[in-house]
Amino acid sequence: MDADTSEISLKTIQLLQERTPSQNPGMDEPAERRTSRRIRERKQEKKQMLSPKCLTFRPKVKNTRKGVKRKKNDSEEEENVQETQADNDNEFLPGYREGLSEYELERLENIRQNQAFLNSLKLPQISEALRPKPKPTLKGLKKEKTETEMLPVRKSLRLQNKGPQTAVTLEMTPSTAIEPERIVKKAPGPIPLDPINLEEYVRVPEDLLNLWNEVPLKQDTETLDLKLYKEELQKLSIDEGCVVKVVKGRVCSAAFHPSASSLLMAAGDKFGHLGLWKPDAKWGDDGVLCFEPHSRAITSMAFSSHPCNLITVSYDGSARSMDLEKAVFDEVYRSTSGLKSFDFLSNDCSTLLLGEWNGEVAVVDRRTPGKYESLHTMAEKPIRCVHVHPVQQHYFVVAESSFVNIYDLRHLKRRNSLAVCELKGHRRSVSSAFFSPHTGNRVLTTCMDDNIRVFNTSQMDCNTPVIKSIMHNMHTGRWLSKLSAVWDPKHQDCFVIGSVNRPRQIQVYHESGRLLHTIRNMDHLTTVCSITAFHPSRNTLLGGNSSGRLHIFTESFIN
Repeated sequence: MDADTSEISLKTIQLLQERTPSQNPGMDEPAERRTSRRIRERKQEKKQMLSPKCLTFRPKVKNTRKGVKRKKNDSEEEENVQETQADNDNEFLPGYREGLSEYELERLENIRQNQAFLNSLKLPQISEALRPKPKPTLKGLKKEKTETEMLPVRKSLRLQNKGPQTAVTLEMTPSTAIEPERIVKKAPGPIPLDPINLEEYVRVPEDLLNLWNEVPLKQDTETLDLKLYKEELQKLSIDEGCVVKVVKGRVCSAAFHPSASSLLMAAGDKFGHLGLWKPDAKWGDDGVLCFEPHSRAITSMAFSSHPCNLITVSYDGSARSMDLEKAVFDEVYRSTSGLKSFDFLSNDCSTLLLGEWNGEVAVVDRRTPGKYESLHTMAEKPIRCVHVHPVQQHYFVVAESSFVNIYDLRHLKRRNSLAVCELKGHRRSVSSAFFSPHTGNRVLTTCMDDNIRVFNTSQMDCNTPVIKSIMHNMHTGRWLSKLSAVWDPKHQDCFVIGSVNRPRQIQVYHESGRLLHTIRNMDHLTTVCSITAFHPSRNTLLGGNSSGRLHIFTESFIN
């Protein structure tokens, strides 16, 4: 029995060894063969691993202490670096992807596609375009250096063993008391013509005096075809030299000298400063001379005919005439109320019609300064604008708060004068009203209800229909001058007005409401130009902003 059981157990063990696979087939091999086979397997595994040569980024070879052994000689060190670079270049020869797995090839393809996508976005070009450009050099009046006022040191009442001070016991020392700014009016009579932007008194330049006395050309009453007029507007451009600081404060009024040979502009600001600017002139600050004929805002100005004088009116109640030959500002009229607007009542510009802030209209003869011929109360509310009919000069239009009326100077009374016709439809205050330049058959009004209106005034009667009402944003805010639409003296059917829209722009309209041209410039027109005006004989436009700068839009040359 024992022999039979031993034979059965041996057969069972043999069957199990035949059916069960060997866990380590190399165990039957000698030890030297096993070690050599393992070394070969490890080498094959290393070859299949991702090597640095399949990466798309190749760093620069640096001679560091860890990467390269220091040599005694510099020449030997350079040779070593060159050899290393040559070895790295050989890694990127064709066929370097051989032996890579499918995953590694897919990864390299994704990297290539991502790089192509980034290149298609053109990010370097976009970043270069978005990079802020250097600010242009500021021309014109230079900023005055002001010393900072040293305020007294604040001391704690608790540390001084003092109780809280009430409004009754609060003592204001002279150093801490705040006094309201007092506006000192100019003395009556003539004021010497001394530029305030020059350290010493300088005589009026000879070229400025010659330009001042130049006889202007007669205006051509023939209007251009609308298509040709649009082509002329498209020629207007501006560059860095056409933006100059002319006055210190916000521009409230501006005008062109009527000379056709050269450009000469005048601007008045809210502090009573008057600036003259001639581009490319050698005198003053980049061709700018600044004066101070008034103590408050210069609300309106205009050049008279030969002999040429510049008439200015101000909120300080004075109207003055700038005479370069006499080198003085003559006083034409003085009122106890502020003056808002004026216009010439005669072709020789000797008689003025002035609108006062208290609702009165004064007729003044410049040949008898300081006196008025007649004074008429038109309304209890302020008069914002007066303008005389260019042909029938006994008619004039008045913007009285939210009412616009046309009066006949021959039938005016001291009080309660009746209007010839009333221009209805304004729901808020009217900032300006002007007759068309050649015929006076249209009246252009600018109202704070966001509308520009054109009225037909070919017949002076009660029926003055509105030809067109144009929507325009008039909300300039507190710190900007009010927008005002003004006619182009060369084309009586078209007018210009500033805009508060972005990008900053100036718009030219036809009386039918058609927008003819929009002037934009991202580099040099970056602010709201509330004050605009066309040159009487040249294809030139000016715009004044709240920082005292004038923008000149002209053709490719400036004289």
